Amino acid sequence: MPQLSLDDIQADAERARAGVELPPVESWNPRLSGDIDIRIARDGTWYHEGGAITRRELVRLFSGLLKREGDAYFLVTPVEKWRIQVEDAPFVIVALAREVDAAGMQHLVFATNVGDQVIAGPDHPLRVVETSERGAAPYLRVRRNLEALLSRPVYYQLAEIAEPAPDGNGHGVASGGIFYRLA
Repeated sequence: MPQLSLDDIQADAERARAGVELPPVESWNPRLSGDIDIRIARDGTWYHEGGAITRRELVRLFSGLLKREGDAYFLVTPVEKWRIQVEDAPFVIVALAREVDAAGMQHLVFATNVGDQVIAGPDHPLRVVETSERGAAPYLRVRRNLEALLSRPVYYQLAEIAEPAPDGNGHGVASGGIFYRLA
């Protein structure tokens, strides 16, 4: 599992400011080119024509071209837009680290299966959806309007550090001064 820290996240932000960032897919709006046989399974595995895409670099490249419109997902370039299938969320949270800053505030740092690292907070809210078939399904907004499903081990880590909610109703975790209710 990747080692995560606030320093890593800040270094990633510095690289982004230096021009090493994801393509601006939100500003690309070509007409629909059609459907392509690419599917992202609930466990985060990418498939093309039924076979798993095993090259991590290729998955990372495709993930940077991913765009969501409503409930549909697309791989886009400035001139093409291909609809793909996503079973749940396009990413999976695979690691969690807790950091405490100099002021004593806790920050929860998450890593995805495609290499994104984010700190839960206003731009990256954590939410839990109750479903009849799976029970609690926790998600974190990673980038743009794309979310990641927390893997079961990461969700268990959150459950271990959960505290009573400030209003006394349920339990949750805090990150960056924001309390996220888990139950």
